[in-house]
Amino acid sequence: MPVRLRLALHGRRNNRIFHLVAIDLRKRRDAKPIETLGIYDPRLRLGQAQKTMEWSVDRIKYWLEAGGALPSKTVVKLLERGGIIPPDSKYHPKATGPRPSPDQESPASTSQPAQSS
Repeated sequence: MPVRLRLALHGRRNNRIFHLVAIDLRKRRDAKPIETLGIYDPRLRLGQAQKTMEWSVDRIKYWLEAGGALPSKTVVKLLERGGIIPPDSKYHPKATGPRPSPDQESPASTSQPAQSS
């Protein structure tokens, strides 16, 4: 069963919160998760200087390492900000880089040797 770490939407309109969940890849966004790993509140409350994220670091690391779960791009950003995964981790979207298309030739194969006159 492919598992994904992603955000599930909860709360009323204009007062949303997100749950960080481990869920089967094939299920819908707000389906029942395998496990709830954290809660992210993107709104600033009175007297707060930062947005709040409560999470279980041990369980997140378990799902990433032993569980083989893949985090979504948004979850990767949150985990990097929280210091759970390093910015150059294998989950970062820029870690692999763009793949060259098969019809593009490499610059080395198109260059011709210099001819002397």
